[in-house]
Amino acid sequence: MLLLFRRNFLRRFQTEQNDFLGRIITGDETWVYSWDPETKRQSAEWRDFDEPRPEKVRRKQGALKVMHMIFFDMNGVILRWPVPIGTTINAQYYKKVLQDKLRPAIRKKRPGLLESGILFHHDNAPVHTARAVTDVLAGYKWELLEHPRYSPDLVPVIFTYSLK
Repeated sequence: MLLLFRRNFLRRFQTEQNDFLGRIITGDETWVYSWDPETKRQSAEWRDFDEPRPEKVRRKQGALKVMHMIFFDMNGVILRWPVPIGTTINAQYYKKVLQDKLRPAIRKKRPGLLESGILFHHDNAPVHTARAVTDVLAGYKWELLEHPRYSPDLVPVIFTYSLK
């Protein structure tokens, strides 16, 4: 399944080139912490052999975390939407963000993209595959790109916003 998906994607890219890549908008949800502790490499510092080692205070990840819905294309972030604390992301909420936040953000930040035909990509979370959401995408005439199951390597937001 994954190999077939990759072949189809490559074939389409070879046919349409940058027009294909330029029309893809991908999105996902991720937790954003108020701050992250430094890794060992980040906190490394140069010292002479005769200098004592610096004291390191062990710090935990920030207690405050906010769920963000992030949508972007090859040119950068189109929408970074912080979900209000206590709000559950269900199909109705996701649909409302697509209608009231993402579509206006595309119109403002990427003029002309709505008319050129959006290729929309998100994972197979139940919220994303709910009828209410797929109906909105179909109504906008956004082509939904296939996402193979169990393929986190195809969700770029994981690599972009969840780095440690």
